[in-house]
Amino acid sequence: MKKVIVIGASGKIGKAALSGLEHHDVVSASNSGKGCDYQVNIGSETSIRKLFELVGSFDAVVNTVGVCEYADFTNMTEQQWMTTVLSKMMGQINLVRIGQEYINDTGSFSLISGILSSKPIPLAIADATTSAAIDTFVKCVAYELPRGIRINSINPTVIEEAWDVYGDMMSGFQAVPGKLVGKAFARSVDGFITGEVITVDA
Repeated sequence: MKKVIVIGASGKIGKAALSGLEHHDVVSASNSGKGCDYQVNIGSETSIRKLFELVGSFDAVVNTVGVCEYADFTNMTEQQWMTTVLSKMMGQINLVRIGQEYINDTGSFSLISGILSSKPIPLAIADATTSAAIDTFVKCVAYELPRGIRINSINPTVIEEAWDVYGDMMSGFQAVPGKLVGKAFARSVDGFITGEVITVDA
């Protein structure tokens, strides 16, 4: 059994991740903190560091969140771009950059990207761009992490549990059960792979 911090545990992808990690000692966190063990804002270095200090010893970090703004490119403002970049990209990079100081030897990080990086849709250019950035980051930083620490990204399509929210945007996509995403997170946490993008698609 490993001690696993799941960030975004109260969200739909977070709950999907939890379904694959029930055999571990899970510590939950979210932006609001409601219904979770801790509150964390991944857009804040101070908040990230505070979370790791409060949790103490841990073996894995699973992140399932990243705020994204949606608009067409011609109208998207710099602020909308920066909201997405600072959360979905830099927020996750900082989880690893700061977390490497606290995580146990041979621990692991599992980040979230998304299918839009390879199958773009209207209005989602910021989400697609930052998802691709995270997949590239994972492939590269795996060579540099110390102490046997591993890292992977989970790149899922829309899950059935979120189809009511994203279905209108994702015409032609096939939703998958959240439990398949949970299995992908389990593979990242429990296996030995590193620097991999684990795609979950129909």
